[in-house]
Amino acid sequence: MNSATVRNLLVRGMLAGLGAGLLALIVAYFLGEPNVDKAIGFEAAHAPAHEHEVELVSRSLQSTAGLATGVLIYGVAFGGIAALAYCFALGRLGRFTPRATALLLSGCALLAVYVVPFLKYPANPPAVGNGDTIGKRTTLYLLMMVLSVLLAVAATILGKRLAPSLGTWYATVAAVAAFALAIGLAYAFLPVVNEVPGDFPATVLWRFRVSALAIQITLWGTFGLVFGELAERLLHPKPVTAATARPVAAPH
Repeated sequence: MNSATVRNLLVRGMLAGLGAGLLALIVAYFLGEPNVDKAIGFEAAHAPAHEHEVELVSRSLQSTAGLATGVLIYGVAFGGIAALAYCFALGRLGRFTPRATALLLSGCALLAVYVVPFLKYPANPPAVGNGDTIGKRTTLYLLMMVLSVLLAVAATILGKRLAPSLGTWYATVAAVAAFALAIGLAYAFLPVVNEVPGDFPATVLWRFRVSALAIQITLWGTFGLVFGELAERLLHPKPVTAATARPVAAPH
């Protein structure tokens, strides 16, 4: 793949990431923010009477302009990185079309980068978690994410090496089973983190985590669909047929 194609795919990836970020922003605003407000209300109600922190940025600004800026910038950056990964993966995952490769890569990345770490260390709203352990919790989450990505890559390599002897179907089943087993061992050996207060509303916690998952599914799913379409049109443009090509009339 030449540098011009990589550059064009990178630009399309960033545009697709921007579009995916817009949809993810809508989901975050309507599904996520109400639960954040409820969690903040719980935290304020249970704070000591003498404890009062100065609010440097208002909550309304955080939930509108701040949220939009963060999500859109993340979407563009995420789209560029995903496009570069796509350039490397194209043609190495099998005989898939550019559109199918984008969808497959997005789905696998969503699973490895977010879903697998999320199941071990799910997202928590404000008022959940000890401030003194935030460094430890962040390190554990990043460790789980890195392990998940590395194990996904290893499973892909394993599947490709087993395919000539077992066939594509059985090689895929073996690779997925090996990935699931390795992830299960990681879940078992990594420490459990549970700092949810006993009186925290279970419904708010559940809805917050579902909304966090919905945001990521929207982001990755939209990116896969949009970028796949853009990549397909770039790499496999439709030929101009005689029916669509109209001759230009000669001047009189």
